[in-house]
Amino acid sequence: MKHALLLLVLLLCGCGDASRAQLEGHVSLSDTVSPAPVWTPKPIRARPDPRPAGDSLVGDTAGADSTRLDSLPADSAAPPRLPKLPKGIRRFAISAADSAKWPVASPAPLPGAILPANRIVAYYGNVRSTRMGVLGALPRDSMLGMLEKTATEWAKADTTRGVMPALHLIAVVAQAAPGGGAKYRLRMGDSVINEVGKWAEERGWIMFLDVQAGKSTVEAELEPLIPFLARPYVHLALDPEFAMTKGGVPGKRVGTLDAKNINYASALLARLVDSLKLPPKVLIVHRFKQGMLTNHQQIKLDPRVQLLVQMDGFGTSRHKQDGYRRYIVPEPVEYAGFKLFYKNDRKPLARAPGYKPTCPDDMFRTIGCGDDGLMTPEQVLAGLYPVPLYIQYQ
Repeated sequence: MKHALLLLVLLLCGCGDASRAQLEGHVSLSDTVSPAPVWTPKPIRARPDPRPAGDSLVGDTAGADSTRLDSLPADSAAPPRLPKLPKGIRRFAISAADSAKWPVASPAPLPGAILPANRIVAYYGNVRSTRMGVLGALPRDSMLGMLEKTATEWAKADTTRGVMPALHLIAVVAQAAPGGGAKYRLRMGDSVINEVGKWAEERGWIMFLDVQAGKSTVEAELEPLIPFLARPYVHLALDPEFAMTKGGVPGKRVGTLDAKNINYASALLARLVDSLKLPPKVLIVHRFKQGMLTNHQQIKLDPRVQLLVQMDGFGTSRHKQDGYRRYIVPEPVEYAGFKLFYKNDRKPLARAPGYKPTCPDDMFRTIGCGDDGLMTPEQVLAGLYPVPLYIQYQ
């Protein structure tokens, strides 16, 4: 017992070489973390799941985007009918060369994998702040109810997939001031992570721990999160915007991460999956500028970790489509995601001459209440290729 506790202390404080030894196979992660708790995933579906009971999250290719809607198989006699685009949404045009890059040739999903059979719909933020996103801006019960309703709307918009609701907690928050150790980041306490984790666990949902490393490192910031990542419903996100690997202060300039950072995180998650017999993990990387992610082609794919790069910009639907085309489509990794801002996506339209809101004057009003600048599920599905499998609301 003392030996196991010592290993855990070394791991969490970053002392010694425990973390490095784990990745090299000298120390089993199962020696330093508790066994994974029992957890039953409960994705939302618009129609009954045809699969056997108890097999609700099986990694298969059902619903996977094997072809473009506007592509034509060689043996087809007639072109497919394209869906009618919602008002204000143009057909998403990309080059033939970029189109050929999707879907990515990736490992077949393992049993228990969330993607691509399901879409993840997440609420982002921090429960200790009302300004960082919807997760902390609304009272718990209101927020959870709204997330369930939003996930249901997505399930209705795409009946080929289930929808897994997610709580996306910023667990390491970048800071404008140096703080202790001049790391320019603030780690959330265990009580915060446990609080949000309980909300997800008891509903059969999932949770993401988001890391804004500041002037710290991905390696150092992942170590305290290992006991939480050992839970089957907890996944990981990295935010290059606030990773100051090339200097600067968070918020003053946009940061960057490299493939080596992503590969380190992926390898750690993969070892957790093996050591604790967990279902595959999801690893999200935010992006809205070219330099935020470097050497994407060197990112290693692993069936134990499903990689997803999310387009993180805000603005009008046209602006967001352009960003998706420029920063997601040409540099595929495995899966794609898309972010929607309850407030910032609506601002440009609200400034337009003669604009009259059709929804209640509430920043976090639910989707489907009129053309108010926030893209609807139908608009996202019809207006983007590849179709995103992770949708985040802030």
